[in-house]
Amino acid sequence: MGRRIFFEAARTLVAIGVALLLALVIIFAVSEDPRFALYHFIVAPLTTTRYIGNILEMSVPLIFTGLAMSMMFTAKQFNLGAEGGFFIGAVAATGVAISFEMPPIILPIFAIAAGGIAGGLGSTVPAVLKAKLNASELVSSLMLNFILFWFGIFIINNYFRDEMAGAMASYRLNPDARLIRILPGTRLHFGFIIAIIFVFLVYLFLFRTKWGYALRMTGQNIKFAEYSGINTTAVIIYSQIIGGVLAGIGGAVELLGMYSRFTWFQSPGYGWDGVIVAIMSRNNPLLIPVFAIFLGYLRIGADVMARFSDVPSEVVAIIQGIMIMLVTAERLLAGWKHRVVVKEQMKLEAQKNGGVSNG
Repeated sequence: MGRRIFFEAARTLVAIGVALLLALVIIFAVSEDPRFALYHFIVAPLTTTRYIGNILEMSVPLIFTGLAMSMMFTAKQFNLGAEGGFFIGAVAATGVAISFEMPPIILPIFAIAAGGIAGGLGSTVPAVLKAKLNASELVSSLMLNFILFWFGIFIINNYFRDEMAGAMASYRLNPDARLIRILPGTRLHFGFIIAIIFVFLVYLFLFRTKWGYALRMTGQNIKFAEYSGINTTAVIIYSQIIGGVLAGIGGAVELLGMYSRFTWFQSPGYGWDGVIVAIMSRNNPLLIPVFAIFLGYLRIGADVMARFSDVPSEVVAIIQGIMIMLVTAERLLAGWKHRVVVKEQMKLEAQKNGGVSNG
């Protein structure tokens, strides 16, 4: 187990290193002043409280969607519905935040809970189709993303749209529903603390409960799990529903922390970012915040670089693509791993033979 974790970590670090190296090559190739561009890409995001706050606030939705995707991927359920769950969760939170009057602490809790319920209900459809009809959760969840998006737009346009707003937007959210700021001079909000709490909750669920054990066993070998008495049908369903709940909570937290109105009339894309975070973290909940913050750092760095230099921010998309390709490449470092394993095995054999000879 320890050796496997070591090689997975090494492969991830090599992937990141190669991607960053290629990014440097691109920057040197397209920029008239590459040193200036590199400074703003790598160093500048860490030089001010505002930039650091930007990185952390950007990591919040990535943590939630990363947790959602890792929950489903751990069970080997390739449900890509986090995007729709995130969006409909924000819509549900909007409805609660506009429609109800509650104390400042209670209202955001209800709004976030509504977002989680909406996201969970959305993921129920592909989960049940997979469990009962063996329908591909990949296809059904992708189709459901469009359904949830347009259903959410319908709800906002017909029930919560502010006709007096200059652009398409909902009524203003109840100020009591907004999440408080926790870092002066930035927009970093209490949602970051909520995200970290959910990281530990997901970890405890996966590694300290019988349901988490069943989920992990089903993901590793569904036939073995069935022979062991695990209800794999239930695992298929609840793993995807929990993933949807996490995505919906993420949408609600992002909305209540960063916006005064619902203004998403195109998909925000955080569900797809969650796939990247889950893959980079190898579905380890404790590593998800690390890679979410790293991805936020890359994006803020790319934005700063684009503002102050002649290098476009799209360079970060190249970095992401290269990292994902290399991390998922099973043959990366396979030769090194094989040599290390053989060397250790030969060492053990030599020690064993030496012990026999001495005896």
